Amino acid sequence: MKLKPSLTLDVASAIMDSALAYGRAENLLPLTVVMLDAGGKMIASKSEDGSGIMRFDIARGKASGALGMGISSRLIRDRLSARPTFVTSLAAVADGRFVPVPGGVLIEDAEGFTIGAIGISGDTSEKDEYCAIRAVQDAGLRAEPAEIDPQWQSSSLSDHDQ
Repeated sequence: MKLKPSLTLDVASAIMDSALAYGRAENLLPLTVVMLDAGGKMIASKSEDGSGIMRFDIARGKASGALGMGISSRLIRDRLSARPTFVTSLAAVADGRFVPVPGGVLIEDAEGFTIGAIGISGDTSEKDEYCAIRAVQDAGLRAEPAEIDPQWQSSSLSDHDQ
C-alpha cells in the first residue's frame, strides 16, 4: 500500500527549523516544537537544549487541541475563556492533549485544507505562536491564525504561565 502524506517529513522539518531560528533570532527561551499531520499523528519533534521536560506535552497539547477543535489554540482560548467547565471537559476528553493557549497553529495548503498543525512551547504563548506562524508562512503554507498577535513582543512570563 502506498500512502501520500499531505504534510511530509521534509516540510515538517523545514517548518520546525524555521520556528527554532525565529526563536533564536528573538532571543526567546528554549523552545520545543511538535508537528502533527491532519490525523493527529506526530511527524516530528525538536526540543532545544534547556527546554523544560513538560514542554513537549504542552506543545503537543497546543497542536492537538487546534486540530481537534479545527481552530487555532489562540482562538480556542478567546472563545472558551468564559466557559471553564467546558475547557476542563475538553481536556479530559483529549486525555491531556488539549492546551488552550496560543502556540497551536493549524497548517493549511493553498486550497485552504488543513494538512497538519504545529505546537510550540518554551516562552510566552504569544512568542511561541509568533514563531509557529512565521515558520508555516516561510514554508509557503497558510497558518491559522494568519495574523501574528500585535502584542507578541511585549508578552512576559511574569504575566503568563505558558
